[in-house]
Amino acid sequence: MNLNRLIRRNRFKNRPKAESPAWQWPKFIADWRRYARRAALAAITMTALAGLTWALDRPVRVISMDGSFQRVSPGQIENAVAPYAHAGFMSADLDGIQRAVEALAWVDHARVQRRWPNSLHVTVVEQTAAARWGESGLLNTRGELFVRAAAHVPAELPRLSGPEGTEAQVAQRYLSAQGRILEAGMRIAALRLDERGAWEMDLDSGATVRLGRRDVDERIDRFIRIASQVIAHRMSEITYVDMRYSNGFAIGWRSGSQTPASAPAKHSDDTDA
Repeated sequence: MNLNRLIRRNRFKNRPKAESPAWQWPKFIADWRRYARRAALAAITMTALAGLTWALDRPVRVISMDGSFQRVSPGQIENAVAPYAHAGFMSADLDGIQRAVEALAWVDHARVQRRWPNSLHVTVVEQTAAARWGESGLLNTRGELFVRAAAHVPAELPRLSGPEGTEAQVAQRYLSAQGRILEAGMRIAALRLDERGAWEMDLDSGATVRLGRRDVDERIDRFIRIASQVIAHRMSEITYVDMRYSNGFAIGWRSGSQTPASAPAKHSDDTDA
């Protein structure tokens, strides 16, 4: 018999068989115990927190507040907070209280805080009326209509008006122009946008500045730079200043006459005339 062939056969026969993995029972038990300990610790922690919350959730005894309170009364704030205060110190819905306070007409925004041991503190910032809208509406400095029918409208506020939904547009134009008009020695008493999209501006002297529908910002700039210099010393005699010309303007006097300035051409938007 060939010895080399026998050795090769024995080499394959004698190779040990691969052992199948044995079930590691002790490791499974150790892992299970570790997970169980973690779950028990989490449950104990949550139970402790729930118990602490319950222990601290004492009735709210005090509602304190601060703010200017020129248009909003402390009584209104208390009434807005009252439905939420019964929930307890820890369970009181601070976001709900904030929304209830901010729903009051003259409140711009509010902040609500818990104060140990049994108090809720409300900080109120009131709206600032920048202009009136129509007869009795009020706009804030962002051009938002926050009161539609105010019982008291400050007489010094300018009156803005326009079609439904144009409050922000009219307010933005007023806010962009008022500073420059003041620097020119005048004040805007009213600003109007009509249904056709034409603009008019009343000055505190009683004169109306007709701005038309097109290039309104450029016409305001031209009025401030040029026309205001011409009429500065005769404001009480002027009924209107018509800026709806391509290269000039016209002045209407209280006597009934009209004086063109800078040789005005025809209206650049004839439908406004």
